[in-house]
Amino acid sequence: MYRFLAAILTVLLSLSAAQAHEVRPAIGDLTAPDGTVSLVLRLSMEPVIAGVDLEGLDDTNESDKADRVDALRALDPEALKAEIARDLPQVLARVGIAADGQAVPLTVTEVQVDDIADVTLPRESRLFLSGALPPGTEALTVSWPSEYGTLILRQMDVEDGFTGYLTGGTSDPIAIAGGNAMTGLGAFAYYVPVGFQHIVPMGLDHILFVLGLFFLTTRLGPLLWQISAFTLAHTVTLALGALGYVNIPGSIVEPIIAASIVYVAVENIVSDRLHRWRPAVIFAFGLLHGLGFASVLGEFGLPADQFVPALIGFNVGVEIGQLSVIALAFLLVLLAQRANSGRTDLRVAQVVYGVLALAFVGLSFALNGPGFTAIMGAGAPVFLWPLAALCGLCLLASTFVDKVGAYRHFVAVPASLAIACVGAWWFVERVFL
Repeated sequence: MYRFLAAILTVLLSLSAAQAHEVRPAIGDLTAPDGTVSLVLRLSMEPVIAGVDLEGLDDTNESDKADRVDALRALDPEALKAEIARDLPQVLARVGIAADGQAVPLTVTEVQVDDIADVTLPRESRLFLSGALPPGTEALTVSWPSEYGTLILRQMDVEDGFTGYLTGGTSDPIAIAGGNAMTGLGAFAYYVPVGFQHIVPMGLDHILFVLGLFFLTTRLGPLLWQISAFTLAHTVTLALGALGYVNIPGSIVEPIIAASIVYVAVENIVSDRLHRWRPAVIFAFGLLHGLGFASVLGEFGLPADQFVPALIGFNVGVEIGQLSVIALAFLLVLLAQRANSGRTDLRVAQVVYGVLALAFVGLSFALNGPGFTAIMGAGAPVFLWPLAALCGLCLLASTFVDKVGAYRHFVAVPASLAIACVGAWWFVERVFL
């Protein structure tokens, strides 16, 4: 097993994989010196001027405007500047600053575009905006459209300046004199939902890995050993990565995360017990999952004066997300496990799972739409059809209980096989496509 893992790591480290066209948050640095306001926006302008709706989008290749984005990325800086200048009035019509509730007219003083390094990577552009403030202005608000993705907003050159992020809408009032910095408790509370969100719904690869741990066996002891090893490992590298001590490119980390999903799922199929090496292998994979969390956290940024509380809050949110996934999976399979051991009436289990499967399918159609996609980052079928399929497998396990190990035969092995197939596809996609 160790040789197999080492071989995977060696191959991945030697590959020069194509980076995904990932969507990164914009960064806005806000200052208000001497009766003026300045906002420097650092963002990828190609998706914005291509008209891509970045809300809930992780990769511009998933957009129907991906070809337009690629064409813009291939332009040299001067040509892209010309494209930006043409569309700038429409782009900035959605961005605004208000002084004590009064809109501030903004002027673009400069546009900077980085040279082309790699067309498969997001290229940073910088827009320098400024405007005159009314006399006596005490507080500012910044408006940002959700279609432009996430904005990390930072107040500069003041003591205890504001730091936060907008996913659309208007910021809270930001005092020009400063003093809006988060307290330790506030930073902790602010970053707990950020960590949770990066498991549910955004961390589908981490969700599948945790489910791979869950489907090994129904016994609590092995699950606790695995979860403990995984939690300890990703906590260590999350902290080291966030502090900047460890930095491995996503082109290496992301394929290994996909490979880790395949590994745990395949081992579930060939074995139904916790081998002594599995916690160690899970710990190794957990180190890489932690780097994945750290890269996400690095994009959102952490308040420098409350770094530790924010980091702890993010990690707590991640743990709550993982435990929520396991709790949901446990609740769904509990009745099948009880039927398998003769502790539940089979007809009750069959009716419950049949109704649940139909309900999840029905909800996938009823809830599917732009609102669900905006919140969850993908359509309702992505989340609800797997739940319906799991209920269908539990229905089979509750029907053919005369077969030895019905739960494992009809639920754990097929679910693990499906997880392995998804992980294998992600591995191929992240390495070769």
